[in-house]
Amino acid sequence: MDVKLYVGNLSYTTTEDDLRTLFAKAGQVASVALITDRDTGNSKGFAFIEMTTHAEAQQAVSMFHGFNLGDRDLKVNLAKPREERASGPARQSGRNRR
Repeated sequence: MDVKLYVGNLSYTTTEDDLRTLFAKAGQVASVALITDRDTGNSKGFAFIEMTTHAEAQQAVSMFHGFNLGDRDLKVNLAKPREERASGPARQSGRNRR
């Protein structure tokens, strides 16, 4: 089962290929998802990387948390499950108060 990592504090010029090459040093990389702004397509400065085993994911955290890439110290840890968010009118109610 693949183990997802959160990688933060990325330089905006970092590419998915850069991350795949770097994290391959810790083990087999199943996927890389660099998060981008939906309107501009620019990087948001973080990514999710899936390693194929828990041991490889732990190795990647050990190797790359605090690692300097593009003059930035990476933040690497196990990704937390995505929280449910409200949608529709309930989510927007705070914005439209009078």
